[in-house]
Amino acid sequence: MSIMSTRLIRLLHLYKKTNSRSFYTTPKLSDMFEYDKKSGYPFKSDYLEEPKTVLERIREGYSQLKHELWLFKEEVKDSLHMDPIMILRPGEVDVVWKFDGNPETLDNWVISTDRDYHDGRSYATLELTPSGSGLFSGVLDTVALKDGKKRQTGYCNIKTVEPRKSFYRSDVHDWNGYTHLIMRVRGDGRTYMINLHLKAFFDVMWTDLHHFALYTRGGPYWQYVKIPFSKFFFSNRGRIQDRQFSPRRNSVVGLGITAADGIAGPFSLEIDFIGVECDETFAEESAYELYHPPHPYYV
Repeated sequence: MSIMSTRLIRLLHLYKKTNSRSFYTTPKLSDMFEYDKKSGYPFKSDYLEEPKTVLERIREGYSQLKHELWLFKEEVKDSLHMDPIMILRPGEVDVVWKFDGNPETLDNWVISTDRDYHDGRSYATLELTPSGSGLFSGVLDTVALKDGKKRQTGYCNIKTVEPRKSFYRSDVHDWNGYTHLIMRVRGDGRTYMINLHLKAFFDVMWTDLHHFALYTRGGPYWQYVKIPFSKFFFSNRGRIQDRQFSPRRNSVVGLGITAADGIAGPFSLEIDFIGVECDETFAEESAYELYHPPHPYYV
């Protein structure tokens, strides 16, 4: 009788465990700090660069030295001129990135897709059109790879190269005083995502981004887009945060455009220029209601 009771208790205990439901939790962090700004994803130059001999590296270093000295000379000239922008004219657009038919303008952008990191099969290109504008196009593939690791896929992205000074010193875009982001684009009816990258000082801020949707109409006509910086919402690791704040416009290091609306098929976005504008009549700091948790340790 005691043996049957013991077996019955074991069966009931096993039945209870198999029918229990646990809370959904995110993967735990195994490190005390984030040692990589790209969270383990490699740089494309790490595996796309062809191996070079010692002589080829010496020649490349000599050409880079000449370019860095030229940049240093331009910095000295700008500092001696001492002509900063003191007054922002309302309604005047200061163009930051412009496609004017020069192939060198393509060097200011970096293309990345899920195919580059073996996460999917999407691909994209950035080319110049016969009229001189930039064409960001490709094909989105939303079918996940059968590797048991990824459940969702299908994204293509372009991002501007981070500004720098001579000898690879980091720099920022100082947009302090500007209120709107201006774009002249011609899309295909899809919805794209605009990402603002800010300079981060601590590792917990490396994955901070400010986003806003870019709605395109499609058709043959150009679209003039004017987005207030107060409309950009803050996220970390792709999750929208409760406490929102407008981006720090004096520490912008890059701008990205992502095609990932979940619709498989070709996409096309033509870009003429991207700039910033100051509107003195616009005084909004944040377009979103700030939510304060009821307890300081509330998660």
